[in-house]
Amino acid sequence: MTRPVVVPNITEFAQLAKPARDVEVTLVSSGIEKDRFVRLPFELYQDDPFWVPPLIMERHEFLDPAHNPFFRHAEVALFLARRDGKLVGRIAAIEDRNYNAFHSCKVAYFGLFECIDDPGVAAALVAAARNWGRWRGLQQLIGPMSLSTNQECGLLVDGFDSSPCVMMAYNPPYYAELLESCGFRKAKDLFAFERSAKVPAPERFIRVADKIRAHEGITVRPLDVANFEAEVARIKTVYNSAWEKNWGFVPMTDAEFDKLAKDLKQLVVPELALIAEAHGEPIAFSLTVPDINQALKKVGGRLTTFGLPVGLAKLMWFQKRITKVRLMALGIKEGWRRRGLDAVLIVETIRRADQAGYEGGEVSWTLEDNTLINRAIEASGARRSKVYRLYEMPVE
Repeated sequence: MTRPVVVPNITEFAQLAKPARDVEVTLVSSGIEKDRFVRLPFELYQDDPFWVPPLIMERHEFLDPAHNPFFRHAEVALFLARRDGKLVGRIAAIEDRNYNAFHSCKVAYFGLFECIDDPGVAAALVAAARNWGRWRGLQQLIGPMSLSTNQECGLLVDGFDSSPCVMMAYNPPYYAELLESCGFRKAKDLFAFERSAKVPAPERFIRVADKIRAHEGITVRPLDVANFEAEVARIKTVYNSAWEKNWGFVPMTDAEFDKLAKDLKQLVVPELALIAEAHGEPIAFSLTVPDINQALKKVGGRLTTFGLPVGLAKLMWFQKRITKVRLMALGIKEGWRRRGLDAVLIVETIRRADQAGYEGGEVSWTLEDNTLINRAIEASGARRSKVYRLYEMPVE
């Protein structure tokens, strides 16, 4: 799939923000600079009640090629913006060779964007990412994503009244205006839905799900943690089939999938990781995890203070008091779609989340034009709560 290059018209170009002359943008080239890159959000969001501080240690590992297998098929450049010596913004420019090969295109991502409310600073950061993409022979800039569609994805444009769920993005409302002032245009919106676990799905929805389950001879079972690696292999086959034709999809390598599974294993509640089978063959799965962001919000980014595991103790304490979950993946094999399996897994997830004592949670994210799954989610009684936007612009 070749992506068309979207070019603003001449009147739009005349209105674009220009890079501020007093802003210096530099490439991160040392461990000290990378640490400043990681810690910048702690300064920008210090007064934001909805921001969730990530673990500093985890962010360093995420950006470390020795720990993150994404770097085996991608190049990542990190940039910092300064004004009068003070950090005022950051951005990452990314070339995912697997994505470009899969879609037969020449795309650069941008992500990890943070900026003060200043169009000139934003323009300087975007110019750095565009220049980097141009230098690498790429044609289009898409984002934000950190560092791909398989991680945090999109810019929050609606739903600023609550904290993000685990592995979902968050940003101030003014970011959209900053990016649009630089020439970015909407590529795709992503939806998040909110639902209580204490209210059963509508009776009609349940009847449909139960009928499909019986008619197709489908069994739904929880993840077998004792055979975790084998279960991950089963889910992987469904995953690659389920999302292959989705906009923006890029297959995860075995190393990436295994790394994500290993990271999520610490969060997984087996009863909420469901595998649907027909005649013993896995045909669909859904993954719902506790919203660890509720606990991380209490930690402040550090697991230790003065050598003492204060943050770790807090994390463990509040992790036991998590009230929300996130249904973060629901995949159905080719050949089994449009047969109501999404309803089967949604009904089962609601039941099990309630039985496990959770109050409710989020279903995220879905593509705006994935009408079938969006209708199924809304028919279950969920309401759309947040909208995330991916932007694009030509590199030239």
